[in-house]
Amino acid sequence: MTKKTKETKQKPIEVTLWDAANKLRGSVEPAEYKHVVLSLIFLKFASDKFEEHRAKLIAEGKEKYLEMADFYNMSNVFFLEENSRWNFLIKKSKQDNIAILIDTALHTIEKNNKALKGALPDNYFSRLGLDITKLASLLDTINDIDTTKDHKQDLVGRVYEYFLSKFALAEGKGKGEFYTPKSIVNLIAEMIEPYKGIIYDPACGSGGMFVQSIKFIEAHHGNKKEVSIYGQEYTNTTYKLAKMNLAIRGISANLGEKAADTFADDQHKDLKADFIMANPPFNQKDWRADTELIDDPRWRGYEVPPKSNANYGWILNMVSKLSEDGIAGFILANGALSGGGDEYKIRRKLIENNLVEAILVLPQNMFYTTNISVTLWILNKNKKAQTKKVGSQTRTNRSREKEILFMDLREMGEPFEKKYTQLSRNDIQKVSSTYHQWQQTEIENIPEYCYAASQEEIAKKDFSLVPSKYIEFVNRDENIDFEEKMQSLQTEFTELLKAEEQSKNELLSVFKELGYEIEL
Repeated sequence: MTKKTKETKQKPIEVTLWDAANKLRGSVEPAEYKHVVLSLIFLKFASDKFEEHRAKLIAEGKEKYLEMADFYNMSNVFFLEENSRWNFLIKKSKQDNIAILIDTALHTIEKNNKALKGALPDNYFSRLGLDITKLASLLDTINDIDTTKDHKQDLVGRVYEYFLSKFALAEGKGKGEFYTPKSIVNLIAEMIEPYKGIIYDPACGSGGMFVQSIKFIEAHHGNKKEVSIYGQEYTNTTYKLAKMNLAIRGISANLGEKAADTFADDQHKDLKADFIMANPPFNQKDWRADTELIDDPRWRGYEVPPKSNANYGWILNMVSKLSEDGIAGFILANGALSGGGDEYKIRRKLIENNLVEAILVLPQNMFYTTNISVTLWILNKNKKAQTKKVGSQTRTNRSREKEILFMDLREMGEPFEKKYTQLSRNDIQKVSSTYHQWQQTEIENIPEYCYAASQEEIAKKDFSLVPSKYIEFVNRDENIDFEEKMQSLQTEFTELLKAEEQSKNELLSVFKELGYEIEL
């Protein structure tokens, strides 16, 4: 009787690479070594594409053009000088100066390819003092990948996506803000359907919104050449990540001339976007000084967003960028749904101006940076009845000018990476179908899931956008939502602190006028 040999399941290439990268870590922080690893994968990919195109030129009898950059760039292939090619680096991978050689290779590629300006890390390998043996081992692992073997599989894109997710997990709370969980991005794409036109992200991180938008277009048999991508990112290293992430996928994008603050140095002042997808920083404090941005055209017609929290600054920035038929999907902390002061006034005007289309509260533990439940907002500049082309379909939408759809997704989701939650494909399909069905015809309100509220009802609730104020909760005592209660208390507490600080400053001012310097 022959003994059956047990089949060993081969690890996916991204898992093998992650294991190799982890050996490199040592004393290097995840925030640093992600740039090392992703740069090496980029180098291998760029080299494989270069060698593939070089072989094609030879086969066509064009040997005299082999060292001319234009004959690569015209086919969306990066031109590589000899010292930037993977074969050159792998031959010297055991040398003590390999870190310097890699830095030189990256610098040379960026210098020779305009599309990569500002995309690649500067002197990371030399500066970090990496263990040469471990670096050589990682180079050997990456060397085994044929990145051009199967064009349909988008191997490098898959590896990048996996690595960005793992790095965000490794960096944890308070960090990892360069990455938005994929299932949330997919939900936004399925709802706003960015088939054709200009897509904008004012806080683009590593470019995940753009990548999933292109995947959405391809999955629905659209043409990615019919979209233009614009974005902005504040952190320089993350700006580089985004440029690299898009470059390996052949996605052309305008991310501005440099990494810059969207509020203080808007890189796309005159932009009008058809689609906006964003996950800006939650509850950003001190985002402007008292006298800064008071007369900024982005809040024209609205109150100036308070400097204590940037949430409504982000909202009004996006509203100002929307085209006449533009639609935006973005994530914010739940605190933006209610509260008083200037935020209340802005929220009320947004509702009265018929811009808010849908509010969806998401499950907890979806983000690696926070465990709070957050909200997906959909804003729409044209909620009137209209017939529109969506991919290959023509859809007739009814007028929703005086209506907002509220949805509660907190009971949805499936476990992910043990302690996190992600929306399943079925969840995304159900939610987006409900939304599109509501756009086309009136729908039945479903307890603990959705409710279409009239503007009159919302006015009676003092323009609160908290979904639990509208959705019926059968199994919840008197419809009291604990999280909503906590947010309300937090808002009240913040207002009290502000009032106390103001009173203290006024008292100090009085004593100062009387010639006394005191401390409280």
